[in-house]
Order: sequence, then structure tokens, then C-alpha cells
Amino acid sequence: MMVGLFWLSFLLLAYIYFGYPLCIKVLAAARPSPVKKHGGYQPRVSILIAAYNEARDIEATLNNKLALEYPTELLEILVVSDESDDGTDEIVNSVAAKTSCSVRLFRQVPRQGKTAGLNMLKEHANGDILAFSDANSEWEKGALRALVSNFNDPSVGYVTGKMVYVNPDGSLLGDGCSAYMKYENWLRSQETLAGSVVGVDGGIDAMRKDLYQSLRPDQLPDFVQPLKVVEQGYRVVYEPQALLKEEALSDGGSEFSMRVRVSLRAFWALKDMKHLMNPARDPLFAWQLVSHKLLRYAAFVPMLTLAIAALYLAPVKGLYLVAAIGYGLFLYLAWSGHKKESRGESLSTLYALPYYFVLLNLASFRACVAFFKGEKKVVWNPRKG
Repeated sequence: MMVGLFWLSFLLLAYIYFGYPLCIKVLAAARPSPVKKHGGYQPRVSILIAAYNEARDIEATLNNKLALEYPTELLEILVVSDESDDGTDEIVNSVAAKTSCSVRLFRQVPRQGKTAGLNMLKEHANGDILAFSDANSEWEKGALRALVSNFNDPSVGYVTGKMVYVNPDGSLLGDGCSAYMKYENWLRSQETLAGSVVGVDGGIDAMRKDLYQSLRPDQLPDFVQPLKVVEQGYRVVYEPQALLKEEALSDGGSEFSMRVRVSLRAFWALKDMKHLMNPARDPLFAWQLVSHKLLRYAAFVPMLTLAIAALYLAPVKGLYLVAAIGYGLFLYLAWSGHKKESRGESLSTLYALPYYFVLLNLASFRACVAFFKGEKKVVWNPRKG
């Protein structure tokens, strides 16, 4: 029994992290569906930003959007302040008074969270395309133009850009969460060629306004809204030229808390949109959603069963002893990475990758426990870099 559990767990983990990416790459190469994008396509765009106590970042974010290489007459920026009380509203109004571009502030009282705020902004947006930015997101100058070029293809309903993590000085990170994003971005490129991606970055996304569906305040817009677009028969695609630079969280505790929050809302999103995992509806997308999201968020289960089986079988055969030692070494490196980070030391790939991998799966476990307890997250605090 333990032998079967060991190999089942091992093969499932291998499929989640290597098998599915390989399969989607083969499918993309065998039956590619390139996006018919055009750089000259320039529709009216409304950039929507939800903010709660973002006085530290909101001015820089607004100036960043105002500096985008896109015709000012075709652009507007809408900000919803979720009962901010730190001067965020005054800063937005100050920026709005200094620019010819339309910058409008809406106040949400009482505090209801990001999703409710975006629902509000959508009703006031004049653009044919809705673009979504976080209150601390810095886009490259050509990012918006790259995003909307994909909407030249009438089959495309939602576009997500490329997020990279940077140090406070703006230099790219080389390990840990950055390596994870490189992996995710490569996977999104393959999924786009195959049809649609199943994961997006909420800090740099865009969609057709007429496809937007108002969501419940507890739903994660970065997850549910793209699935709603697929449900309506449109593609969700990845645009690597639409670049978002985001400062990495400065400590594992903040990263862990953020990942728990996102994972919890993702579990609820998968529950709400479980019909899309029915292969009778769309076999390809159902397979993608199960493989890339459901199994990925549940990967802590085979990780645990693999450890148990390896330890149990270690005295029986050398192969399992090697597996148990390797597993223990991996966890030791992850723990060492945690300790080094807590001392303020920079992490090499040797420590960063195991540490971040374990952090992600522990966050999924914590979120899964909260999900089965019925917990939900609606409101948020500013992301601390």
C-alpha cells in the first residue's frame, strides 16, 4: 500500500509541475492558435484602480499611468477609494487637477473591498476596454498599447500582462518568487498558443467592457472575471510585452499572508466556477483548469503523502531511503532559506527556490483549512514591499 502511495504521490507531483507544462507545450506546437493582434488598434480605455490607504504609492501610480504611450483623448483613469482615511483621496484629486487626462475619484463608504469597488467603477467607465491596475503597480510605457493590441482579434475577451518582481532599486530579482513568475509566464505563453490561459495578474489586465459581469464582494476578480469571459465563449490571453514591475515583499511573513489570502479566494472561485471543470462542456479548458489551478493549489496533499510514504519505506529499500534523504534535504534548504531571510541575508537559488516552493504550498494548506471552515476574505490592506 505504501509503495503505491509513494509512486502515486510522486507521479502526481511530477505531472503538476512538469507533466502538464510539457503537455500544453506539445499541444501549442501541434495546434497553435496565435492571436491576431495589431499595434495600431487603439480603442477607448478606462483604467480602474481600487485603493485603500495608498497615500504612499497612489501619486506615483497615477503619474505612471498618465505617462503611458497612449492617446490622452482615448484614456481615462477611475479610482475608487475604499473609505481611505490617510490622505489618498486628496492626492488623487490633486493629480487630477494638474492633468488634461480624465482622472476621476469615487469614494466607497462603508468599506466593501476591491471587488465591490471595481463593480462601482465599471458603471462610470466610458471606455470600450477596461484595464485593471493595483494602486502600487508601475507599468512600462508601452504596456497599455501592447495589452489592447490583442483586442484586434474578436475572439479575445481578456488580456493579462507580464509581472516581474524587482528590488527597491528597480533591479530584477533572480531567485525565489521571481523564478516562480518566470515559470508561470512561460506556462501562460504556451496556454495562450493552445487557446486560453487560466491564471492572470490582477495588476496589469484588460477586458472588453461589455463582457464584464458584476461579482460578489467576496469573489476574487483576478480569478473569477477571466473565467466568466471564458464562460461567455471568448479567449483569455497573455501579452508578454505588457510589463508590470512590482516590488517584492520584503519578508516571508508578508508574502505568506498575501499568498494565504489569494489562495483562499481562489478556492472559493474554483467552487463558484466548478462547472468549467466539467469536460463535457469544454474538454481542453476543463483539463487546463484542473491541472493548472485545482491540482496546483492542492499539491500540498501529495507532498505530505510522499513524505510519509518515503519515511515508512526508507528501511525497506535503498531507493526510498534516497528519496527520504532528498526530501529531508529539500526541507532543510527551505528552512535554512527562511532563517537566512529572517536575518536579513540575501538568498541564492539553492535556498530561495526550496523556500519559496514550501512557502507557497504551506499557504495553500492554510487557505484550504480556512476554506473548509467557511472563512472568506473581502477587504484588504495595502501590499507592503
